[in-house]
Amino acid sequence: MATEAPQTDSVVAAVRADLLRRSELGIAKYGVTLDRTDLNLRDWLQHAYEETLDQANYLKRAIIELETTNG
Repeated sequence: MATEAPQTDSVVAAVRADLLRRSELGIAKYGVTLDRTDLNLRDWLQHAYEETLDQANYLKRAIIELETTNG
């Protein structure tokens, strides 16, 4: 019986690369990793909430651009 080569998902590989790049950027910028212990759960949730608000703004801006250019 022949053994098939493992499949590689190019999208997952791209996301992994993006995650590593973001981690390296964060470490360079802030000098800490997500292993830090100076934040409590509430702090982590606040950071995530603020990032989500930013994402909503970026998405709405893109939607408005599509609506105005594709009218």
